[in-house]
Amino acid sequence: MRDRVEKALEKVRPMLEADGGNVELIDVTADGVVKLKLKGSCGCCPMSQMTLKMGIEKIIKQEVPEVKEVVAI
Repeated sequence: MRDRVEKALEKVRPMLEADGGNVELIDVTADGVVKLKLKGSCGCCPMSQMTLKMGIEKIIKQEVPEVKEVVAI
């Protein structure tokens, strides 16, 4: 599942990089929780939670339906 999540993140990265940010995959738990670290300008952006939930999580869940939640650490 980790490889599929990483492939989904490759679709998201260009959008994040365009704004000076990025995302790092930290862990994928057995119960379907994806743990990410937002980097660059995404790490301190006041809109980062919306980007995480409405953008990154949405795309990951489309690509990997068994993912239950995406959280930033």
